[in-house]
Amino acid sequence: MPRRVNLPTADELFRATASPPRDDSDDADDEPASNDASGRVKHNEKMTVYLTSDELLAVEQARLKLRGELGRNVDRGRLVRAAIAIALGDLEARGTDSEIAQRLSAS
Repeated sequence: MPRRVNLPTADELFRATASPPRDDSDDADDEPASNDASGRVKHNEKMTVYLTSDELLAVEQARLKLRGELGRNVDRGRLVRAAIAIALGDLEARGTDSEIAQRLSAS
């Protein structure tokens, strides 16, 4: 009995990774974008953020806590995107009374 390896076809190797272009003419009818974290999707934009050792350690500890206590295995990027979504939602809802506005005005 010969051993034959099944290789992926060209369609599987060269599948489309980008979504089809959007018709922006109907944007007036669209709902405003929400501040929900994007989760596990392909991201087209990048932002570099520098952290202190203590801040990075706190992010890692939060990630491990989510995994250990809640069973949620999230990467650092997903954790940071969720935190940004929470902060932006709070800013939108409470304005200058939001926690992020208070923290930034104190520094």
